Amino acid sequence: MATVPGLTDDRGGQTHRPGVVVVRPGDVVDPDDDRISLLVLGSETDAEGDLDAVDLVLAPQGSVAAARREVVGVADVDAAVEMVTLAVAEWPLAAGALARLLPHVVEADVDHGLALESRTFSALLAGPEFAAWLAARGAPRPPGAPHRVQLERIGDDLTITLDRPARRNAYDAVMRDALLEALEVARLDPDVHVTLRGAGPDFCAGGDLNEFGTAQDLDSAHETRLAASPGAVIHAIRDRVTVQVHGNAVGSGIEIAAFAGHVRAGADSRFRLPEVAMGLIPGAGGTVSLTRRVGRHRLLWWALSRAVLDATTAHRWGLVDELF
Repeated sequence: MATVPGLTDDRGGQTHRPGVVVVRPGDVVDPDDDRISLLVLGSETDAEGDLDAVDLVLAPQGSVAAARREVVGVADVDAAVEMVTLAVAEWPLAAGALARLLPHVVEADVDHGLALESRTFSALLAGPEFAAWLAARGAPRPPGAPHRVQLERIGDDLTITLDRPARRNAYDAVMRDALLEALEVARLDPDVHVTLRGAGPDFCAGGDLNEFGTAQDLDSAHETRLAASPGAVIHAIRDRVTVQVHGNAVGSGIEIAAFAGHVRAGADSRFRLPEVAMGLIPGAGGTVSLTRRVGRHRLLWWALSRAVLDATTAHRWGLVDELF
């Protein structure tokens, strides 16, 4: 396993188990400190200056500072600090890996960012936090109906519908391959415009939990993630892709959707990233797509807090472009 930022040493051993250090405006952050740095701003602080030196920035909701893309506005700053501290204590490997990965992903192009994310994801799949989640998950459920997507083309308009409503459109390898095949039509024909939607009450419930932990060769799984990435294809044709979200968009569901040039969300939409509590990080391209929409600070908060973002918040953050 290659060295992964913030997770492995040169021998591939897992070493990074961070805590949290809370800093105030004017404090100097030690770049060699392994802890996740959390900057707390007051109601009157305008948050001027460079916030890149810290991992996470919190400010009171409605404050001047909270309007900045790098800042998360919260109702109770002290409670938010405690929540982050507890999350990092419970899942130190996943939290630390995500915090250390995000600055690298932000600086990378999409392909390199996806490679960094996938390597980190594979390393965590081999880790003790994911093993503990897997042991607690219990027996997998039957996969259900074999069909995963439906296509409708009228002229140059292609509608791709995730069609597994009995499982809330849970994303598995069969759906991935079907989605890639459908997107190939648009990739090869520059006149085709794509609308991606979901059947049933939810857009996508995220990765099918049945498939987690089934990879026998993590290096091969890494190569497959890079070679068969719907997110990468959507990014390549993003100006011709609209995603229409409703209900729940969880994990890989919103990670893939966020690569599109235009994301619409219904008023009932809810967005969640559950991966850290599984001992993992977003692994369907989310560290790449979501940072480009909401910034790395807000993404780290969202993942650590496991907060459910409503449609209004998602629109304000730039996660979605339009509400309907």
